[in-house]
Amino acid sequence: MSKLSEYNESHIQVLEGLEAVRKRPGMYIGSTSSRGLHHLVYEIVDNSVDEALAGRCDYIEIKIHPDNSISVLDNGYGIPVGIHHQKGIPAVEVVFTILHAGGKFGGGSYKVSGGLHGVGASVVNALSEWLKVQIYTDGKIYEQNYSRGKVVHPLKVIGETDKTGTYIHFKPDTEIFEETVYDFHTLKQRLQEMAFLTKGLKMKFIDTREEQGPQELVFHYEGGIKEFVKYRNRNKDTLYDEVAYAEGKKDGVYVEVAFQHNDSYVENIFSFVNNINTPEGGTHLSGFKTAFTKTLNDYARKNKILKDNEKNLSGEDVREGITAVISIKIEDPQFEGQTKQKLGNSEARGAVDSILSEQLTYFLEQNPAVAKIILEKAVMANRARDAARKARDLTRRKSALESTSLPGKLADCSDKDPTNCEIYIVEGDSAGGSAKSARSRQTQAILPLRGKILNVEKARLDKILSNKEIRAMITAFGTGISDDFNLEKLRYHKIIIMTDADVDGAHIRTLLLTFFYRYMPQLLEQGKVYIAQPPLYKVTKNKKSQYVYNDRVLEKLLNEIGRDGINLQRYKGLGEMDAEQLWDTTMDPDKRILLKVELDDAASADEIFTTLMGDKVEPRREFIQSHAKHVRNLDI
Repeated sequence: MSKLSEYNESHIQVLEGLEAVRKRPGMYIGSTSSRGLHHLVYEIVDNSVDEALAGRCDYIEIKIHPDNSISVLDNGYGIPVGIHHQKGIPAVEVVFTILHAGGKFGGGSYKVSGGLHGVGASVVNALSEWLKVQIYTDGKIYEQNYSRGKVVHPLKVIGETDKTGTYIHFKPDTEIFEETVYDFHTLKQRLQEMAFLTKGLKMKFIDTREEQGPQELVFHYEGGIKEFVKYRNRNKDTLYDEVAYAEGKKDGVYVEVAFQHNDSYVENIFSFVNNINTPEGGTHLSGFKTAFTKTLNDYARKNKILKDNEKNLSGEDVREGITAVISIKIEDPQFEGQTKQKLGNSEARGAVDSILSEQLTYFLEQNPAVAKIILEKAVMANRARDAARKARDLTRRKSALESTSLPGKLADCSDKDPTNCEIYIVEGDSAGGSAKSARSRQTQAILPLRGKILNVEKARLDKILSNKEIRAMITAFGTGISDDFNLEKLRYHKIIIMTDADVDGAHIRTLLLTFFYRYMPQLLEQGKVYIAQPPLYKVTKNKKSQYVYNDRVLEKLLNEIGRDGINLQRYKGLGEMDAEQLWDTTMDPDKRILLKVELDDAASADEIFTTLMGDKVEPRREFIQSHAKHVRNLDI
């Protein structure tokens, strides 16, 4: 046997302490990119929020320091400093140096907890160049320092205090992270969400970095998730003033629900368990939908809004235009999958259903004018849904054998395995013609779009489905739309938006992404949507040509090859390239650049789409004014 294939006891590697975290950081924080970097902050803040959920803390201060280190201070009880009975070292040292150690594993310290697996503090410590913890308790200030997960000196008393709480200051390790600069807006968004979900908690967020300009924000919401709904609806026209709210406890599950309808045609429901976002919903969301639909139908029948011969309103009807937040606190949450995106506890469904049914009934009876508004909108939605159903049937392929069911202008690919196939959504017939000539016919399909598609942010589903360009896309994809959407029927595993590198192209791209986000969000969640990157320039010197994709690279190239004797061609549109150039620069899988569209945060995505594509002009103007200074080249 060769030495290469040997496998014996010497190959078994034992990683001591936190070495495993440093060896495989992605297993613990998801990635070592910007997302993982920000996750470190959330882990430490989660621990402070858990103190607030336990009723022991009402103030948290998060600070970005000039060196991009982070400090988190709370006024909780402080991490215990006594000697741990099993380990023989201070409890705080156990928390920061041993995986799966903390107050979340029994003992009654925390009834509910949002910290991921009780590994937060130790993982942050392991992935930090240095970390300092101070604990204020029993009139003393205790301090311990660590370096890359290892203790620098034993826990010691450094002073006296009349405060209680914990202060943690850490600097992410440049040996681990690809990116070590924190983004103010990313942190702001998450911290504000945490404050909304923890009624009465005051969170101060400070950025001391000079290049950002010192900034300080305070998030404090006595109304909790009612204020969260108001905030989400602030750029929309609401149908009634009051935010409806239900709260209660059943079978050990604490339930809060808040909702308010606006005049849009899409629903936006955000669900949380112990302050953890559950984008895929779960049993708590199911309980909400069941109770909401049944209670509104019961009220409509009782008050003769629905006649005896009329069918019940569907859940889709009564939720049209709703903004809702469902937040539950549960002692032992059971999540489906590793990502904690879907709740599985059966008792959560019953608790939400019971509490909402009872309190929504009272709300409707006490607010008949609001009830009437909600039900009138639902009845209109129901009528439109019937029209939409007829239009939707036109987008369904009758069978795989009936090629006539595919749109006529689609140039389909010959390979029938979706994992090998990709479809280019191309702006305009001329660019579509070039793309059809350039493509690899076996795996690349081309669907040209004529003009700009409908802005779905301002239209109901029946109108959307009567739009020829949108219908062509739905039919080509094969998935259906909205509640009928089925990802398993997707005919292409890459959907590539290919538009001109100008303002019109950017607008078409935004309209397409708005449509996908509102009616086919699974495409974005599963990473099926991409944006092609055609070149902006062709630089020719001494009969040698190079394609350049942005101004920064152009400047660098011109400095390298010199500016004399240069022929510089600026591409405004895809139609300016012949088929060979289009293949070489934008469509050849071995050479092209594709940007994958990712959907990290549904709530912020919703806000951006509403701001940019909704009816209200003022929020759009404010957005443009506040972000104008960051624009480098409007055509890119």
